[in-house]
Amino acid sequence: MESPDERNGNDVRQPLLEKIPAKKEAEGEERLCIDEMLQRYCGEFGRWQLKHFVLTCIAWALEAFHTMVMIFADQEPEWRCVGSDCRVGSSNCDMDPSSWEWTAGKGSSTVSEWGLICGEKYKVGLVQALFFAGCMIGAGVFGHLSDSKLGRKGSLTVVCIINAIFGIATAFSPNYWTYVVLRFLTGFSTGGVGLTAFVLATEPIGPSKRGVAGMSTFYFFSAGIALLSGIAYVFRSWRELFIVSSLPSLLFLLIVIPFISESPRWYLVRGKVDEAMKLMHLIAKTNGRHIPAGVTLALDDDVENKNGERNTAVEGSLKDVILSPLMRIRLLISVAISFTVSIVYYGLSLNVVNLKTNLYLNVFVNAVSEMPAFAITAVLLDKYGRKPLSIGTQWFSCIFCLVGFAVWGAGPWKSVRMVSGVLGIFGMAGTYNLLFIYIAELFPTVVRNAALGCATQAAQMGAILAPFVVVLGEELPFGVFAVCGLVGGGLAFYLPETLNKPLYDTMSGMHEAESESNRGRGEVIC
Repeated sequence: MESPDERNGNDVRQPLLEKIPAKKEAEGEERLCIDEMLQRYCGEFGRWQLKHFVLTCIAWALEAFHTMVMIFADQEPEWRCVGSDCRVGSSNCDMDPSSWEWTAGKGSSTVSEWGLICGEKYKVGLVQALFFAGCMIGAGVFGHLSDSKLGRKGSLTVVCIINAIFGIATAFSPNYWTYVVLRFLTGFSTGGVGLTAFVLATEPIGPSKRGVAGMSTFYFFSAGIALLSGIAYVFRSWRELFIVSSLPSLLFLLIVIPFISESPRWYLVRGKVDEAMKLMHLIAKTNGRHIPAGVTLALDDDVENKNGERNTAVEGSLKDVILSPLMRIRLLISVAISFTVSIVYYGLSLNVVNLKTNLYLNVFVNAVSEMPAFAITAVLLDKYGRKPLSIGTQWFSCIFCLVGFAVWGAGPWKSVRMVSGVLGIFGMAGTYNLLFIYIAELFPTVVRNAALGCATQAAQMGAILAPFVVVLGEELPFGVFAVCGLVGGGLAFYLPETLNKPLYDTMSGMHEAESESNRGRGEVIC
């Protein structure tokens, strides 16, 4: 342990403790930031973190259920001729309605039940766009609530309750417009699931393990999509599918949520030091470790009362981010990158899904094919850093999108374009998931979920626009995707590297540490 004199010199490796020395010799008390306490006494990723991580990340599979169920519920089923006026191979829009019928019956999808074909086909895209619009609004609302009074666990509980209620209610929609409203409300809650679960799962993990753990959260989302394809194969009625895909949210509330703990970082910034310390002692005990007497937690800009204990909550909001030049630039760049990445990711996903193959098998293969991207990114993340990997994966996708734009769409070149699309989404899948880790590390605890909420809102806006890009034709969408990848990678140059830097607690703590770092006084590795 360094002496206070050494720390007051040129070494800022402990930025959270500059105002309060790590040891108060007079009081016999050692005050540490959460990252250092995890490293020295609790363990960075032991049995407690593993259990907490797995239980919390199950919520990602629930998000996949509520988001991707539209692929199956809103699909246009096969039809067959039943009259002499029916002509196989032509459009059913030009035929007498009595000359053809849906092969699986009217109840197989919303399209067949409400006749969303021909002139009404736009309504399928409309309900999808409004779902993502609900996600965009919900991400901002629950991003703020999880940073403030509700907390991470409280927000996750609320969004799962809303998901279960409106997800099941959707199955009983009497008409199209009721269906639209219920899908919008489901999207509102779904927008808060992923960001809340991500922050809650990764905040109690030590800095050297956080990158790999953060990338691993997205295996649960892909696994959820793969599992949903099997569920949809068994339950072919869209009403049954909504009920079956929404029930897991109810089970999650009853069986899993009671065993998930609140984030110790949220306790700390809310002034609940006793609760934070109880949780840190539990983490240490479960991991077979021990926190010595006299060791307690400290924030970046620790405000003490006369007893030396924090009892004041530290507040933060998007207003504070916008008023801070440092945070404002980071937020704007993060939002812009999230927007461009989402257009490419969802746009290329739609191109792959629209292949004339078995829908259920195709969705399953797409979900599984993303997993190697997560694994490779996780391996490289802590070796090369967040910034180079963010740039590299976006430009990797850009290159193959350019290939898809340049080649002909006929003959053998059609296969080249298909492979280019697969490799493009491979690169962008790594970027999309890396951004959650990167943005979480760019902002302090008091505004972390609010910043992630803004980025998620931008991503949802990109998801809304992606289908409109896809319908531009065969070549042009690849050109748009290439430009988005090029611009997104260029913007990432203006973000700082966060590898081996701490998760700061407060705005002032991050500002102070960054100022010291910019003056060349050392690397922040608390």
